Amino acid sequence: MGFTVVAGIDEVGLGPLAGPAVAAAVVLRIGDRLPGINDSKQLQADQRERLDVLIRRRAVAWAIGSVAPEEIDRRGLTHARQEAMRIAVAGLVVPAEYLLVDAWDVPDLRLPQLCVVKGDSTCASIMAASIVAKVYRDRLMVEYDLQYPGYGFAGHKGYATPMHKRALRELGPSPIHRMSWAPIRAVLGNGHMVETAGEVVGGGLGNG
Repeated sequence: MGFTVVAGIDEVGLGPLAGPAVAAAVVLRIGDRLPGINDSKQLQADQRERLDVLIRRRAVAWAIGSVAPEEIDRRGLTHARQEAMRIAVAGLVVPAEYLLVDAWDVPDLRLPQLCVVKGDSTCASIMAASIVAKVYRDRLMVEYDLQYPGYGFAGHKGYATPMHKRALRELGPSPIHRMSWAPIRAVLGNGHMVETAGEVVGGGLGNG
């Protein structure tokens, strides 16, 4: 089709009870081969970490967009997903000409784009975006685990595990919990009080 700067986009963290929604956009060189690349969900943590370093080093450009929990509560998941992707694309140091998006298009991005079904397991640039987004968000949740001890964020990354739900019942919600989610509302209904807490990260052209 004549496009030379094609960005793959994917998001992580739509389902958890806590933490931001995160998207990444990655532009790979045409024909570049990244050994071991796959859907981030099919990789072990150490494999994702290794590939994250490789992707950032080899990519023409990469960027990350993050939408905070209170924005998710205020505007909903569809907005959060699209906004995180918009921020990521806007943050690319080499502007994208065309977008490959996992599963759903992004209407707010006025660029030609293709929705790729199961793109995170079939398209290299989308796989790369899923890895970069996942590693970034996981590291963020580890930091939150230190900031808000007792919830186990470093282990479950904010997802609704039995351990997480038990901690919620015992401690009440933290500032990074999504207050509109049903399990959080149930806890709040039992009398717990809480005070609440995008950003862009990016690089490219081999600068890691």
